[in-house]
Amino acid sequence: MAEELLRLGLHDLHVELGGKMVPFAGYEMAVQYPAGVMKEHLHTRAAAGLFDVSHMGQVILRPKAGMEALCLGFEALMPVDVLGVAAGRQRYGLFTNETGGILDDLMFANRGDHLFVVVNAACKHADVAHMRAHLADVAELEFIQDRALLALQGPLAEAALARIEPAVAAMRFMDVGMFGDLWVSRSGYTGEDGYEISLPMAQAEGFARRLMDMPEVLPIGLGARDSLRLEAGLCLYGHDIDTTTSPVEAGLVWAIQKARKAGGAREGGFPGAAHILKELAEGPSRRRVGLRPDGRAPMREGTALFAGDAPAGQITSGGFGPSVNAPIAMGYVPVAQAKTGTALEGDVRAKRLPVTVADMPFNPTTYKR
Repeated sequence: MAEELLRLGLHDLHVELGGKMVPFAGYEMAVQYPAGVMKEHLHTRAAAGLFDVSHMGQVILRPKAGMEALCLGFEALMPVDVLGVAAGRQRYGLFTNETGGILDDLMFANRGDHLFVVVNAACKHADVAHMRAHLADVAELEFIQDRALLALQGPLAEAALARIEPAVAAMRFMDVGMFGDLWVSRSGYTGEDGYEISLPMAQAEGFARRLMDMPEVLPIGLGARDSLRLEAGLCLYGHDIDTTTSPVEAGLVWAIQKARKAGGAREGGFPGAAHILKELAEGPSRRRVGLRPDGRAPMREGTALFAGDAPAGQITSGGFGPSVNAPIAMGYVPVAQAKTGTALEGDVRAKRLPVTVADMPFNPTTYKR
């Protein structure tokens, strides 16, 4: 018997807006609205798109014996400098396992007297259990259940949100702020400037309607959310990264700060450190790369790649990029085939089609630095 899908707090609003509801990460969510994926994608790039990401996990970690102890304890779970994140700032993080694989990727913010963590929907219960097991001595953990999480993304996101809360206009990329009941970060997963807003569920529908009453704001579904992040070259957990991929293979070395690398102030000390530090020093055997299929037909996840007759990895995410007006993909290939411009072939319905290793992002990012 199929597992019953959960519903978001704004489910009725999505249905009212004409959302086409599909299963995703255990929830019933809108894959698109009447405008369609292509228009929703392009509208986000040109104006502002509103995404309901309330399926994500929201967690507060409060210190038992000061913020330094909490930050060091949280840092012990991942190869990321937590101690160096200033109050009012946010950082991308990765929980790793003992073999150097990725348990989940996440965002965490230092809000002065506590950490606020946002984790992926499909991993959130495992992540909460992981944090409870390993942070019991340094943190009190609150798994938040009564707040929505909305993302407002695009070049006009600032103008729209500033009509409701003017102070957000002064925020920079990865800044966080608390404005009454609104917990805001200037971040997102589209490659565009924008915000993520956590707010009480009881206020979420009125807040969302107020934004959508603005001419520049359109509701955006899962389809455009995926094509936007793919154009930005961003990983989707469970597809481009998982417990079998290391941060080095995945091209996430930028997320491992100097303090945690060999010779750093707090070198190692995280799960899988021996494997990850070795890969940092010697290089991995494979790498995540951008891929450009020839022609107009996308190459989807699972497509096998070849260099001549030799297997050369596979695609982990693929589709059509509306902003670049061409098919795009990403996947893992041996280091020997990872150089930009390398010609490969993808096996599409038992037919070999040309695909070329390409730089990412496919579409330039527009974060407000």
